[in-house]
Amino acid sequence: MAEIETLEEFYRHKFSGRPANVQREIGNFNVFVIEDTVSTSGEVAIKYARRDFYKICLITGENLFHYADKTLHVKGTSLIFFNPKTPYRWEPVSETNTGYFCIFKDAFFVEKLRSNLADLPMFAIGGKPSYILNEQQNEFACGIFRKMVEEVKSDYKYKQDLLVSYITELIHFALKIEASETLYQKTNANARITAVFTELLERQFPISNQTQRFSLRSAKDFADQLYVHVNHLNRAIRETTGKTTSALIAERLAGEAKALLKHTDWPISDIGYCLGFEEPAHFNNFFKRHTSTTPSQYRSGNFMIQG
Repeated sequence: MAEIETLEEFYRHKFSGRPANVQREIGNFNVFVIEDTVSTSGEVAIKYARRDFYKICLITGENLFHYADKTLHVKGTSLIFFNPKTPYRWEPVSETNTGYFCIFKDAFFVEKLRSNLADLPMFAIGGKPSYILNEQQNEFACGIFRKMVEEVKSDYKYKQDLLVSYITELIHFALKIEASETLYQKTNANARITAVFTELLERQFPISNQTQRFSLRSAKDFADQLYVHVNHLNRAIRETTGKTTSALIAERLAGEAKALLKHTDWPISDIGYCLGFEEPAHFNNFFKRHTSTTPSQYRSGNFMIQG
């Protein structure tokens, strides 16, 4: 569950090796036509895992994207952004899909982008990864990807700058769709505390093996790590998010529990133990309180968030 797939492993199962046109010197950037990758690999089942690279996908068809603890049912054309911190799996529903995708690592954007990639809404933990496009928007995005396909084959000395500009254009294209007005706003002290709290919380996930344990469980645990008083942490988080620290921890814990129940065959008692519950009954009560169903009922049911 949620192991990390490296770029080398991706190329191995997609192409039986690394394609010749990979830009090793510029963050391992590459771009592909979806139809070509399907015909090359003949693979349908994609494992649920984190990747050690970013991916931007423009896809037309009907698909399920298992993303963290949610399943996005996407029909039509979508622009989807995947980050290295969130595990995901793609499951095609329609027989054919068309479009493009590009992949790259952080190094591709070194000193090129005004904001850190992980801070952008589409790449942020808990952010919105999927943008539904109409026909006109699809044609615009296709045009950007077509430029990437041509440029990656070129010998132009400054092609990294051009490729970065195309990715940046896609990012801002999506942000305009979302009408985001806070991308570069200066954060206040409470927002910074909340951001660091969120990073510490997410650093404990995903749970990838049965020996791993969720350790920072209480507001005081996080306050100690942040060297602030627990009351200060609670006030900052409530002002920034409108929720309590404990509620955010519980929501994330419940989300990871759902992902483990959905994507592993681990015994439920082991899942509870990994999430910090010493007794199965405690895990059962926690899960039922936050999801209105028991772990065993959730595992045997068919729960899907439409998006």
